[in-house]
Amino acid sequence: MMGGQRSFFFRCFFVAALTTVGGCIGSDVASSGADPFPTHAAAETFAAGYSNIASKYIDSVPIRDLALEGMRGLGVLDPALTVREAEGQIILAAGDGDVARFPTPTDDNPGAWAAITVEVSRAARRVSTDLRNASVEQIYEAVFDAALSRLDPYSRYAGREEAGKNRANRDGFGGIGIRFKLEDGQVSVTDIMEETPAEAAGLAVGDRITHVDGAPTADMSLQDVTERLRGPLETRVGITVTRDGAEAPLTFAMRRVHIVPTSVTATFEDGLLTLTVHRFNRATADVASRKIEAARRLHGDALAGIILDLRNNPGGLLKQAIRLADLFLTQGEILKTQGRHPDSMQYYEAEDGDVTSGLPLAIMVDGRSASAAEIAAAALQDRGRAVVIGTTSFGKGTVQTVVRLPNDGEFTLTWSRFVMPSGYLLHELGVHPTVCTSGTSADGADPLKPIMAAREEAAGILVAWRKASFADDVTRQQLRATCPAERRAEPGDLDVARQLLKDRALYAWVLALANPVATAAAIH
Repeated sequence: MMGGQRSFFFRCFFVAALTTVGGCIGSDVASSGADPFPTHAAAETFAAGYSNIASKYIDSVPIRDLALEGMRGLGVLDPALTVREAEGQIILAAGDGDVARFPTPTDDNPGAWAAITVEVSRAARRVSTDLRNASVEQIYEAVFDAALSRLDPYSRYAGREEAGKNRANRDGFGGIGIRFKLEDGQVSVTDIMEETPAEAAGLAVGDRITHVDGAPTADMSLQDVTERLRGPLETRVGITVTRDGAEAPLTFAMRRVHIVPTSVTATFEDGLLTLTVHRFNRATADVASRKIEAARRLHGDALAGIILDLRNNPGGLLKQAIRLADLFLTQGEILKTQGRHPDSMQYYEAEDGDVTSGLPLAIMVDGRSASAAEIAAAALQDRGRAVVIGTTSFGKGTVQTVVRLPNDGEFTLTWSRFVMPSGYLLHELGVHPTVCTSGTSADGADPLKPIMAAREEAAGILVAWRKASFADDVTRQQLRATCPAERRAEPGDLDVARQLLKDRALYAWVLALANPVATAAAIH
């Protein structure tokens, strides 16, 4: 829509929707005096927000309810303000008195409700000092936060500045490839990422950064140092460091490149490769694949199994979880998603072949393993490809889509749920480990003894887990309680994984416990 047409469109909404307004509003300045509130831009932003929630959110939500709740959010900026609906009118009150009334739109038209939201905001600014002093971004935040507050914990609004940072985190940023900490007034390098300008220049862990582009870091916060080190791609940055053993400070000049934070670290011990996946960003699956191939080249037949450590992994990009699972599968389903919007209905299956050629695989999860981490673990468990060890996972089984708004803010909206290969909905249930370690610790005892004692019970729980109705909250919570979610850092979990992978017969037996067909046959 062209700019002039758009302005006319919203002016006409005001005429159609607001009988108390004498005519089309022709500018962003109220006729009663100077008002910097951008009327037409705000109407466009509110309309886009209401429309996107109504069309994309996983459950149907009337725009009327969204807008009314949103307008009530103005009370966050000034608690004296209230908004209610009565007798076909939207009523704004300040304290004990009504200050403005507007006719309630007769349908769920997002433009009409956006017009009402703008007029209520303008009226509130006329009677409230707090609202007059608030920026338009603060008003957007108050309205959209309130509108989204009754949906679910994962749907949220980010204003222009926060949204810009979110986009940088998703897509990477211009930097030099280091991690650092601030301690006792010193900025110390804690990690050098592989194949980055910092590695090429010769920076070392333990270097203390004293200057960035000539500015001393002594009085900087971590955020200040971060902002100075990051910048547009291909721009240059100079840093000065002190180093133990160096007689004088060292100076480095580097050109910023696109940095995607390291999300996978690897260790090899006694024939087993452990891949710790910290999060799922755009490079996760590729990095994991390269580390597996490197281990196979270096160790050959000595590589006897792989452990995926997904503990304390909050998730991240959905497609990276699917690609990680695909590394270990030759064919078949990985995941389905179900939602209301046509684009939210997706089906994913394995494509690339098992890069490990069928090596035994164990996955560790805990109560902090969420979202993308749960997808990878559940898919590989359901497909009979991996033994899952640990505690019940977090249970975030929904997909969020990001919607950019006209003001350059963005919504993160829940729009579908994960359906695992065996057919269960992961949301608010999580992944049940084949080998539960809840409440245990490394005490020198045989870590597999409890598994042997509870093998039939474990198989039965997994059958019930996959049959639990999404609407049956009581049963789902009872199932979660069979292996309570915990935050695990216990070395005993790793001991279990190692013992299983080294005993091929035992591994095969435990793997069969979680097979959807085998467990159903055993119980029924």
